[in-house]
Amino acid sequence: MAALTKTETIAMRKRHIGESCTLFFKSDPLKIVRAKGQYMYDEHDNQYLDCINNVCHVGHCHPYVVEAGAKQMQVLNTNSRFLHDNMVKLARRLTETLPDDLKVVYFTNSGSEANDLALRLAKHHTKHSDMIVLKGAYHGHVISLIDLSSYKLDDMKDGVHKAPSSVHMAACPDTYRGKYRDDEHPGKDLGKMYADDVKEIIDSIHEKGNTVSGFMAESMQSCGGQIIYPDGYLEKVFKYVHQAGGINIMDEVQVGFGRVGSHFWSFQAQGVVPDIVTMGKPMGNGHPIAAVVTTREIAASFAACGAEYFNTYGGNPVSCAIGLAVLDVIENEDLRGKAVQVGQYFLDKLNNMKKTYTLIGDIRGHGMFVGIDLVNDRKTREPATEAAEYAVSRLKEERILYSRDGPHMNVLKFKPPMCFTKDNIDFLCEKLEVIFDELKSGNLKPMCTQEKNTNNSNDILIDDGPPNKKVCIGLDTQVC
Repeated sequence: MAALTKTETIAMRKRHIGESCTLFFKSDPLKIVRAKGQYMYDEHDNQYLDCINNVCHVGHCHPYVVEAGAKQMQVLNTNSRFLHDNMVKLARRLTETLPDDLKVVYFTNSGSEANDLALRLAKHHTKHSDMIVLKGAYHGHVISLIDLSSYKLDDMKDGVHKAPSSVHMAACPDTYRGKYRDDEHPGKDLGKMYADDVKEIIDSIHEKGNTVSGFMAESMQSCGGQIIYPDGYLEKVFKYVHQAGGINIMDEVQVGFGRVGSHFWSFQAQGVVPDIVTMGKPMGNGHPIAAVVTTREIAASFAACGAEYFNTYGGNPVSCAIGLAVLDVIENEDLRGKAVQVGQYFLDKLNNMKKTYTLIGDIRGHGMFVGIDLVNDRKTREPATEAAEYAVSRLKEERILYSRDGPHMNVLKFKPPMCFTKDNIDFLCEKLEVIFDELKSGNLKPMCTQEKNTNNSNDILIDDGPPNKKVCIGLDTQVC
């Protein structure tokens, strides 16, 4: 089948793909046709350094992972109601990385499915009603998880989907720009202050005659702006939730499988043991596989509800072969060790850059999970949203793929494939310095501008036209 031109791909996407399905670099999206390691390539074979993909965890198209999937696909793929060694081997390998009590595995196809199943387990075990989550959280796209995800709920405009009264959102423990800032509470135990916010919610739930089913959070908050929790936060929250008869669920979908380097799972850095752990994205290195791991007691409560759990594709032989291969690569290539070394190297270089550029307000991270919080004023910590937008766009011009996030979209997010190297960091920092110099001097490079037609927000800029001119599909006026 002949390849489409970028123009044709965009036109067909507008015709057949839902408008709410968004793209990176929407005004001028990339058409990626292949990838390897930490690099992606467009249809013209231009190479881009990938700082975005926490999905292709051990590197794009890793040959060992690809071979494992291909070999199994040639032999058998079927549903999980037949016995197969791959499922039980992967379950055993996963539990060997976790605390001793976490021994029972349920396989799913995505992080959203895993988190939805975790909620079901919590309800059946506790028989309680209410859930506590963090503001700014995102846990998945299904209805039960949109209920818990203010990251998406806050964008809802039609009034159809609102947070139910059984969901309570605690302050995100962001010590830089959250409810309790380190500059406003010097020397205070911010972990306890934020944990006490959860305790107040629990007391309020009880005062209304309701009960606490559980607490769910990412082990480090990703979409909320690369938030690293203060010491002792999770330990205290877990204690409060257990005292209320609830259980604690750690969402490792984005931050697990050794990304922090020092530990295999990010929650381990806080010294806690959850009741349920969910995992996804990196588990299959781009192949859809996810899982829920819990205790035998919680699994027994779920089994006692009377309804069987069956997932057609969850735990199929091909997915499990790929999952086993990913675990092999993490171990054999010492990707946790690389995360420690390369991540710290990046943090050291960023802290040196911070001495020169007042635009950098805060640098936070653990292993290959780093956020650069850009500010207009270090004292007020006013978010520099436009500067972050400019930086991401300019990095794309320099053939580096980056993203931004957080409540103010001013945090530059670093979550690359784990094969990222110190040479890659040097190249990235060299380009960041160029861009920060432009922002510091005000000598900005001209970027694409748009006069938006509010009746059509899905118009896309393409570069298949004559030299030095880009063509817009849709009704927007584009000037480049």
